[in-house]
Amino acid sequence: MSTAPRPRDDDVHPPEVTLRTITLVRWGILGWVVVLAVVLAVPPLRSGERDWWVWVPVAGAVLGALGYAYLRRGKGNAAEA
Repeated sequence: MSTAPRPRDDDVHPPEVTLRTITLVRWGILGWVVVLAVVLAVPPLRSGERDWWVWVPVAGAVLGALGYAYLRRGKGNAAEA
């Protein structure tokens, strides 16, 4: 077993991502809407101690919509996204 440190390769490049960020945000919003539909369709998921569960996908969809609006604008940090 060698205790010498491994040489560092500074030429390592991550693979290029072909998926646009705005597409990922759209799928995320769709996922939250599906979860909201399931929570609303199954009463035991939103009754009793779980009455707050409805607000989790609502918050996810709203935050996703804000992110979508930011990316759609295409200014600042979102210009390359």
